[in-house]
Amino acid sequence: MRREFLKYLSEMPVLWFGISVLVGLIFIGDTVTDLEIAFAVLYVSVILLTVRSGRTGAIAVVGIACAALTILSYFLTRHGASQAGLINSALSIVAIGATTYLAIRIETIDARAREAQSELARMSRLMIVGELGTSIAHEVSQPITAITANGNAALRWLAAAPADHDEARRAIERIVADAGRAGDVIGRVRLLVSRSSPSRDMVDLGEAIDNVLELVRSEIRKNQILLRTELANDLPLVAGDRVQLQQVILNFVMNAIEALADVSADVRELLVSAAAAESKITVSVRDTGIGIAPARLDRIFEAFYTTKPNGMGMGLAISRSIIEAHGGSVYAAPNFPHGTVFGFTLPLDGKSRG
Repeated sequence: MRREFLKYLSEMPVLWFGISVLVGLIFIGDTVTDLEIAFAVLYVSVILLTVRSGRTGAIAVVGIACAALTILSYFLTRHGASQAGLINSALSIVAIGATTYLAIRIETIDARAREAQSELARMSRLMIVGELGTSIAHEVSQPITAITANGNAALRWLAAAPADHDEARRAIERIVADAGRAGDVIGRVRLLVSRSSPSRDMVDLGEAIDNVLELVRSEIRKNQILLRTELANDLPLVAGDRVQLQQVILNFVMNAIEALADVSADVRELLVSAAAAESKITVSVRDTGIGIAPARLDRIFEAFYTTKPNGMGMGLAISRSIIEAHGGSVYAAPNFPHGTVFGFTLPLDGKSRG
């Protein structure tokens, strides 16, 4: 447990520095005041602050430490009646213990809720990948076909008399490049459907958008859609879970592709943009599809509400919960003169790409 606590200490230095200072002040105050003053009960505030770490192990360690400091302070205090001090110390320890227990229970329940939400989001990603199955298979089959062709070419160049080593080398270099392409596609799919706890990393949204568009490239070509991107070159990094944010972008893009299937091929356009302004970053997906009635736009992010004949109404609801968990907000609006725009905004923390 001590090792776990030290790990959390390194992950959240500002929080733990503040807690350490507060613990020290309470310990000093409890030691210099009379035994009749139940100063140690203020350790309850320390435990409540520890809840922000989101770690039950850290809460338990802090609770035990606070109780130990209360006992130590009782023996170090020289002023006041010892019997009254013993009662106050006992009451403070009871308060510390009760608060620690309740904090751990609440955090355990919250952790289970987050795990359930994460699993629901993963199932949503699996459904999306299932819809993209043909497109992904096509993206993988292209480099595999090229690898076979270049492999046969390399064998022919080596079998020639005399052998042309330069041409064979170039063919092998193309094999390596195509193998990398296939590996990249597989890697993106594996990352998208992986079972993992939500992370809090610094995410390059421009790169995340590019990776999503690579996954749906064949789908866009198959549906004869004109894809345009407007991604600012100086996009700041955002704090969040890369996979979950990519899921939201992928969901918006897939919805746009489906909406464009019902309009003439010569007007099918898809615009994906990202820009930063002041303290937030905005990502939007615009299509020139059939659009959604304004009355339905007000409910489009509600759970189980869908405009698709065979839809479950969960994709956009999960997207909203993901963005709100990141401190942002989602929106949908008409894209004049026709179509729809889906997007989200995320707060910035001032860190930019290095």
